[in-house]
Amino acid sequence: MTRVVLAGPDPDGLGAALEAEGADVTHIEGLPTGPVLDDAGIADADIFLLTDLAEATAIPVAKDRNPDVRVVVYSHDSLPDFVSGQTDLAMDPDLFGVEMVAEELVGGNGDD
Repeated sequence: MTRVVLAGPDPDGLGAALEAEGADVTHIEGLPTGPVLDDAGIADADIFLLTDLAEATAIPVAKDRNPDVRVVVYSHDSLPDFVSGQTDLAMDPDLFGVEMVAEELVGGNGDD
């Protein structure tokens, strides 16, 4: 099963779409600080999904705690340069719907 830590608002329902594909999703409420990421299970996560780029500093924190985590950004905002090298995939919600994103990230992996 794919484990996802989702940080930021989820107005489009990406978390639910990921769960429908078989992912185990932990949604962080509030600031994604190191201790909050730890409590959310970042050390065992397959994907760190960030939807609020005002919290982009959480990306290097997540990678520090789990160097193998796949960092995915799903936001209308531009990816800051300082995290571009640590981000595996960045998508704009206007271009990629939640079902497509969930299928791409988890589809076929829900039974792992």
